[in-house]
Amino acid sequence: MSPACRFCLPALSLALTLASLASAQGTVKVGIPHLLTGTRSISEITVAKAAQLAVDEINAAGGVLGRKITVVKEDGTSDWPTFATKAGKLLTPVQFEGNECSPNIIYTGAQPNQQALPALEWALSKGYKNIFLLGSDDVYPRTANLILKKHITDKDAKVAGEEYVALGGTEFSSVVNKIKAVKPQVIISTLNGDSNVSFFTQYQAAGYCAKTLPVISFSIAEQEAQAIGPALLTGQDATWTYFQRLPNAANRKFVAAYKKKYGQNAAITDPMAHAYMDVYLWKAALEKARSCDPAAVRKAIVGVR
Repeated sequence: MSPACRFCLPALSLALTLASLASAQGTVKVGIPHLLTGTRSISEITVAKAAQLAVDEINAAGGVLGRKITVVKEDGTSDWPTFATKAGKLLTPVQFEGNECSPNIIYTGAQPNQQALPALEWALSKGYKNIFLLGSDDVYPRTANLILKKHITDKDAKVAGEEYVALGGTEFSSVVNKIKAVKPQVIISTLNGDSNVSFFTQYQAAGYCAKTLPVISFSIAEQEAQAIGPALLTGQDATWTYFQRLPNAANRKFVAAYKKKYGQNAAITDPMAHAYMDVYLWKAALEKARSCDPAAVRKAIVGVR
């Protein structure tokens, strides 16, 4: 067994890179790469904190394979060229659209069939047949909408319009005008980060609200909702595989531990829950393999709960 190894932990969908690199004697070095500044930092700073919480708990309990975990953080700055540079050391996707597979990444976040399609089914059950797709100009929104369009057509519904804005974009007047022109019954939004504040502000200024034109968001969880504020989001809908009020003992313990460390007003989100659980998933795989060897850990992680 090598004396130390380095791994990389998640962003919104876990990317656990099983790259074995040199680190300090007697430790396991873990990389936590996130977008800690820029337009997406609203969503990812807390994810990094959740992963750190799990690392701290594991270290307090004796570490993994008898070693303490040391954390290396990288900031992708919400800028893809910068993130590409960081990815030479640490690797992570944001939301996972399901159209990729790497032998050195363990994906645990919701794929479109677990988030987008249930939301679409719910919208259709409400009688919404004329649907407007709005997203950030990025891989996940475009891929999720590609999947949604196929299912919308198959369900005898209609795509009223499809628009994208640049990451961090704040100008939605043309989008709002197109929405007015096509008169959809519902908007499905894959806008990322703080663009949501600008969109909902301009949407509301145009006279819309949840009762007149509901919005179903895939990238607004408790953290973003807290930042955007109830004045803009009252009555709107969001879809995730986890929400903070999940009524079970394990979740209550996690929420209490996070709030104790980071403040009682902290909001807990689906990506944060995954970041926290996935550190423990990785720990269990190492202990099952009794090794830091990437191939051994990759094999051991199958079936770990």
